[in-house]
Amino acid sequence: MVELTVEARVENLDQVMDFVNGQLEAADCSMKAQMQINVAVEELFVNIAHYAYAPDVGPATVRVELKQDPPAVEITFIDRGVRYDPLAKPDPDVTLAANQRQIGGLGIFMVKKSMDGMHYAYLDGQNVLRIWKNL
Repeated sequence: MVELTVEARVENLDQVMDFVNGQLEAADCSMKAQMQINVAVEELFVNIAHYAYAPDVGPATVRVELKQDPPAVEITFIDRGVRYDPLAKPDPDVTLAANQRQIGGLGIFMVKKSMDGMHYAYLDGQNVLRIWKNL
């Protein structure tokens, strides 16, 4: 397991993506899985950057753990911002036209659909959001 802690700012997204992609490349991750993971990581980190500490800034930790049996990658996002469970909100009704849907929630919905699992917990004053993808 390795982790990176940066200020939760959109400007740090490239650093986070480079960190995660370095781990995925070392694990010989397929390009399809890597692209799905990249979309999820970008969505989740940007949400933390925009909302966790607003209008202030605080730390965000991204932890990557490679599993062997079965092969999988687990990525955990940790912040001390406002308590927020992205899984508590119902999924958007994607059968409706875009102009009929409520704003928000589509990014988290895409993460749920592209990952093999997602779990949220609030532990010791921290938001802990874990996603995983079987490789």
